[in-house]
Parts: sequence; structure tokens; C-alpha cells
Amino acid sequence: MTESLEKVYGYVWDSYSDDSTKESMDFSEGYKDFVSTCKTERECITEFIRIAEEQGFVGLDALLDKGHQVKSGDKIYAVTAQKALVLFVIGREPLENGLRIVGAHVDSPRLDLKQNPLYEDSGLAMLKTHYYGGIKKYQWVTTPLAIHGVVVKKDGTVVNVVIGEEDNDPVVGVSDLLIHLSKDQMDKKMSQAIEGEDLNITVGSIPLGDKEDKDRVKKNILKLLNDKYGITEEDFVSAELEAVPAGKARDYGFDQSMVMAYGHDDRVCAYTAFRAILDVKDPKKTCVALMVDKEEIGSVGATGMTSKFFENAMAEVMNLTGDYSELKLRRCLAKSKMLSADVSAAYDPNFPSVTEAKNSAYLGKGLSFNKYTGVRGKGGSNDANAEFLAEMRELMDKHNVTWQTAELGKVDQGGGGTIAYILAEYGMDVVDCGVPVHNMHAPWEVASKADIYEAMRGYRAFFQDA
Repeated sequence: MTESLEKVYGYVWDSYSDDSTKESMDFSEGYKDFVSTCKTERECITEFIRIAEEQGFVGLDALLDKGHQVKSGDKIYAVTAQKALVLFVIGREPLENGLRIVGAHVDSPRLDLKQNPLYEDSGLAMLKTHYYGGIKKYQWVTTPLAIHGVVVKKDGTVVNVVIGEEDNDPVVGVSDLLIHLSKDQMDKKMSQAIEGEDLNITVGSIPLGDKEDKDRVKKNILKLLNDKYGITEEDFVSAELEAVPAGKARDYGFDQSMVMAYGHDDRVCAYTAFRAILDVKDPKKTCVALMVDKEEIGSVGATGMTSKFFENAMAEVMNLTGDYSELKLRRCLAKSKMLSADVSAAYDPNFPSVTEAKNSAYLGKGLSFNKYTGVRGKGGSNDANAEFLAEMRELMDKHNVTWQTAELGKVDQGGGGTIAYILAEYGMDVVDCGVPVHNMHAPWEVASKADIYEAMRGYRAFFQDA
């Protein structure tokens, strides 16, 4: 290996001064606070908007109402359904010359409550769930869970629900079969040991009312929910309630060099991209941080990347500059460059057989660039252009960002996808780059604090060089 490659693939910690180490540790404290409280896409977007407004960003709808003339230096955000967000820092060049985009997703694998979830069986109140995204179902049993989400009443009132995060809050969970009676279960494949319809959450056992009444435990749960939140059983129909791992992000490792949290995929990239755009000052090209929903189930729906949300917001912003045309919008998107900010699979010494060591990401070796993702023969992959990768190499080295390159496991082992290919359809240059993690899609994922900090520095460099 040449000297330059040793530098590229060296450990971030070796390049840090004491001050840099402290900065990375301090940065991760802010991230830990964020990922500990923002466990749903709505919670993430709400928090991002709160901070953005404090930093001078103004909602697009407010600008449209005022007929505001957009100019260089303006900070604008647009949101849809409280689940997807785009932030703009307007540059000095015309929008027609292209954008610098960093895009991430804020949804994570979880258990969603069904629309008619509550029932009673054998003296226990239970909630039916439908898992969201790719999970190993056996990982979600006997795990303390919290309930996050919203209930929307018929009159439009939105009730925010969080149960299981405060020290005095109860937690809930999915039971598992005791080892003494699990002979048949243990003989099954791991994928079949826990069935999707068996991921039912236990939420209570105290009965209410006369002994002759039916479903007395269920009745008590409904009373508790009504007393605290003012909701009824019918309100579940118009609710979005998610069961997620209960508890805060924690330092991981004796040296406190890593973070264990629920939802690194992909909130670690969303957070670092968001923090990066807050630092943008007077860019040449307009900078964009894009946070979308539904990536874990195919980027579908009105809040997923396949929707027209981003394109429509871009058209509105261009129109407010007084220089809009359909052709200029198409040129803007085609001339843009994007970092698809999503996590990568870090090499795990416990499972070396699924990766190819020379082309794996490693914890503590910096921001990971994945030229392609996809499945087996690169199916469904963006597969970035070599010219764009060369440009990113030069950029990261110029700003002393520690980076590495990787693929998502051995060729025929499996694979995955991101939002990269969707933005690439406009003709723009796109490459995947993000934070390597262990335990991806598990209730608790692990990332290096050094990689988290380098991701923010890499995204910031991408914006600053616009």
C-alpha cells in the first residue's frame, strides 16, 4: 500500500490533536441528545425546524405569502407532512448553474402499531404491530420498547405520545418463549423462529370494572390512555404510533470512542448534514440539505424521495428569484452534485466471512464513500462516475477530512440501496457517503465518534466548496 493510501485508510484518531479529539467528543454529545429524543421521522423534522428557525431559516410558505424576492444569502426551508424537509442556503450564482445537495433519510426500522391494535388475551392487554423496514424479528423480542408518535382526532387535534423514555415511565415489550419450552422453536430457521404476526406488545394486566365484564384489562388501558391523552379506541384508526427501543444513546467501549443508539441508520447522516448546512456562509452555489422519509420501505409515498416534494420546492424557490422556467429548473437539477448521505456496513471481526476486507468500511477510519450499493450484480445501484469520485477525493484531502471507500458486503452476499439512484435520474452526479455502523437495522446500532465528526466535516467541506 502506498503512503497516500495509508493516510487515506488510517485511523482518524491518529490524525487528531488533543483539541480535535475533544471537538469530536463534544460533537457526539449533541448527536447523542438528538438521537435519544428524536426516534421518529416527525420528531426529527420538528427538531430540525426548531433549530433552523433559531438560526435564521424561514419557511417557504411564509415567503410565498409575502411574495418575498429570494436573494443570495437567504436561508429557506420547506416541509411536507412533518416527515420530510429541505433546507436551502441561497448562493451567489444563479440556481440554473446547479446545487450542492446532501440528502439523508430520517426513518428507521421499527414496529408500527396496526390501526386496530388493542386487544385482550388471557388477562393481558396486547397491541398488534406491523414491522417497518428490514428487521431481524428475533432481535425485537424481550427488548424494552417505548411508544412514540401521534394520534389525530376527528376534529384534527394532534396528540403527541411518548411513553417509556422518562426514568419513571413504564416500558413495554414483545415476549419470547422460555428456553425450557423452546425445542421446536430452536429447530426453526432464524427467519422463522419469530413470525411477524407474533410481534405483539404486552401493555397491561390489571382489570377494571365488574368481574362479569369482558376485556377488563383492555378497558383499564383505554382508561389510562384517555386520562393522560384524551384519546379513545377509535382514535387508533388515525394514529401513527411506533414501538422503538426505549432508552438513551450511550457511550460504547471502555474508551468511550463509540456511540450506541437506536436509529443511526440514517439519523446519524441526517444530523451531520443538518449541522453542516448550519455552518454555510455566503456559498457560491446554492446549498441544500434534504431529509426524507420512507427510505426503509422503498422511498415511496408523499414523503419519500420518489415523490415530487423536493422538485416542487425547488421550483417554488426558483420562481421567487424571479428567474423561473421549466428549462432552467431542469438545468439546475442536471448540473447539481449530491452526496447521498447514508450509513455503510462496518467490517465486523465477529462476522468476517460476509465482507471482503480490502473493500470494507471500518469503524474509526472516517467518512465512507460507496461508489455503488445495490444487490449482487449492482442491481438497483447508482454506481457513481469515476470523475465525480476523483473530485470528491481531491475535496476531502483539501479539507483534511479522513475518508475511506467501501462496498456493502461480498459480491453475492446480499446488498442494499439508498436514495442515490432517485436523484441521479435528474442527470446529476451522485455518490453514497456516510458513517459506517455495526448492527445495522438492529434495535441498537454502533458508530464511531470519529466517523460521526468526520461525516459532518466532509459534508461541510462539500458545501463550503460550492
